[in-house]
Amino acid sequence: MAAKYDLTPRIAPQLDRHLVFPLLEFLQERGLYAEEDILKAKIELLNNTNMVDYAMDIHKSLYHSDDVPSEMVERRVEVVARLKSLEEAAAPIVTFLQNPNAVQELRADKQHNLQMLNDHYQIGTEQIEALYQYAKFQFECGNYSGAAYYLYQYRALSTNSERSLSALWGKLAAEILMQNWDIALEELNRLKEIIDSKSFSSPLNQVQGRIWLMHWSLFIFFNHDNGRTHIIDLFNQDKYLNAIQTNAPHLLRYLAAAFIVNKRRRPQFKDFIKVIQQEQYSYEDPITEFLACVYVNYDFDEAQKKMKVCEEVILNDPFLGKRVEGSFTTVPLRDEFLENARLFMFETYCRIHQRIDMGVLAEKLNLNYDEAERWIVDLIRTLKLDAKIDSQTGTILMEPNHLNVYEQLIDHTKALSGRTHKLVTQLLEHAQQSQPAR
Repeated sequence: MAAKYDLTPRIAPQLDRHLVFPLLEFLQERGLYAEEDILKAKIELLNNTNMVDYAMDIHKSLYHSDDVPSEMVERRVEVVARLKSLEEAAAPIVTFLQNPNAVQELRADKQHNLQMLNDHYQIGTEQIEALYQYAKFQFECGNYSGAAYYLYQYRALSTNSERSLSALWGKLAAEILMQNWDIALEELNRLKEIIDSKSFSSPLNQVQGRIWLMHWSLFIFFNHDNGRTHIIDLFNQDKYLNAIQTNAPHLLRYLAAAFIVNKRRRPQFKDFIKVIQQEQYSYEDPITEFLACVYVNYDFDEAQKKMKVCEEVILNDPFLGKRVEGSFTTVPLRDEFLENARLFMFETYCRIHQRIDMGVLAEKLNLNYDEAERWIVDLIRTLKLDAKIDSQTGTILMEPNHLNVYEQLIDHTKALSGRTHKLVTQLLEHAQQSQPAR
């Protein structure tokens, strides 16, 4: 059943092939698929990279033989020859970058730099473009550190905006693969700014850019110290949430998980529940279904069942699961998720029931009576619920907490204002995109 909820087949097409390797490593460690299938998937990924030696090693493991196909041997010869050719083409600019005194001559003005490089070092546009090709080749060889450095320098020198954007994507991938989460977050924010402000030939291209960005960001957000807040800030923006709902609803799993473990984003959570309500019949995922059970359908027995499934889903998800050797996930989320999910269940349960049997509550919490009583006392105090415990009858009495007509009117007015603002923003954006690019 674990493989049923694996999102790798949906996520992988939105990633650079190098970013898929850590996902396969995780799945291999978890044993979700046959070892042979994982090894074959790795070889297929490697066929379009320059990591020929790695592909040979996997081939030997898969077929239990030291013999490798002749095409792999030939491919290795091609890679070595191509590397030598690119090294020669990029040698002038690489030599310059390795000279600290020379690098100090660079300025923020790119035109000044191009003129200076041409006059003093006989380095022109051709050599700068050769640096890009050399950096890209290094990335394909698995030398992510070298690739990141040269892609950074290329962006500082290049006046080719499209190629610079490609270099930024490559730099982001390299930082993720080296697990440099702070730097990766900076590059992610740079890409977001470009995607949101750039004039695209088609609105669909801009939407696709946002979808790629969100998929790549999963590596960062579930490893960075503040990632669980950042993912809500990004995914919950109207433009990005619209892209999720129309093109990548599976990303709702990660936004839902972030909301459940992040108590600081409660004000936005109410609006997110409306999204869950809209999507509950068009997309199924245990984590989003759990929220629908608690906040939409008020089906607490079903919510309890979903919690058990959620636990398995989290353990076997490359971004949410516990750390295993070779994976990226460093902060186990399971325990925190289950604790907060249980809190969500009974917070809602207490708000919609006037009388709660302590014995029933203890059973649902898998606690003995005294533990359940202490738990509910803490819950009432923490959430400031208007409730009393009747020790003689073993029940909790909840006072009704209905909004008066004026509070309801204010809430509805706020909601209408928000929807109107969202509609106007979308109309203006559509009008701007319909104008011919200049």
